[in-house]
Amino acid sequence: MNRRHFVKNNFLAAAALAFSGKGLNVEKRPIAGDKPFNLDYAFHDGMFTHSAGKDFIDQIKYAYDKGFRSIEDNGMAGRSPEMQSKIGETLAKLGMRMGVFVVPKGGNGANTLASKKKEHIDIFLEGCRKTVEVAKRCNAKWVTVVPGDFDRNLPLPIQTANVIDALRRGADILEPHSLVMVLEPLSDTPDLFLRHSAQTYEICRAVNSPSCKILYDAYHMQRNEGNLINNINLCWDEIAYFQMGDNPGRKEPTTGEINYKNVFKHIFNKGFKGIMGMEHGISRPGKEGEDRLIQAYRESDNFL
Repeated sequence: MNRRHFVKNNFLAAAALAFSGKGLNVEKRPIAGDKPFNLDYAFHDGMFTHSAGKDFIDQIKYAYDKGFRSIEDNGMAGRSPEMQSKIGETLAKLGMRMGVFVVPKGGNGANTLASKKKEHIDIFLEGCRKTVEVAKRCNAKWVTVVPGDFDRNLPLPIQTANVIDALRRGADILEPHSLVMVLEPLSDTPDLFLRHSAQTYEICRAVNSPSCKILYDAYHMQRNEGNLINNINLCWDEIAYFQMGDNPGRKEPTTGEINYKNVFKHIFNKGFKGIMGMEHGISRPGKEGEDRLIQAYRESDNFL
């Protein structure tokens, strides 16, 4: 297999076609004065409960009317197959895209791939196989993978090689289905193996598959390394997905120190057509907080 024959833009173009709604009975919902954003921001279940109710389908329709065109759902694999299909059908009718869900592998820290333990690798590979079926139901293209914790008994280069070997096996499962696992370096605890963008870039280059790319979460990278725009440039060829949250606090843009208007403008100007996941909380309670959330994205997305 000539893995280098594929590039990130091929996947993004294919995803755009898959979610365009062509050939489907696309629901013509009014935009209600709220045009789509310049970038494609994806909200999570629960972000609009005070405005649209607890039903995720109703939240999706409400978010569409407010200009959003994608969703994320970390726990999609834990939903019933019927609900997975219903979400996928709703997105297709609206011409919306499905963002990431998490590959089931027993949590961030548990079942680390760095140790090369067979039981951990088996759990990861079974999660990849389950992911294929879930993705078919909800029309997903990107899935989040976190390799787990350090193995303090092994030298770092050995751990890195172990992670690469496991991810290659996962990519072999996902690649025939045009699915992309996006590796997310995190700041939650220093015990986690994957913590920096350059480290993730190196691993993606070594795995050498269109099904293994970077999920660049600006909140985590601001905490771990800063220098966001420069590091985005350095890792650009391997970035397939973005997430954000402001720091400190991990709330919506405009609530912390990150100049998201500049970051979003930079990503837009580089031609990114993928999804920008809203991986954060809301700074204010109730419907007021949800209204402010939308306004924060309107302000940060106003860079043209």
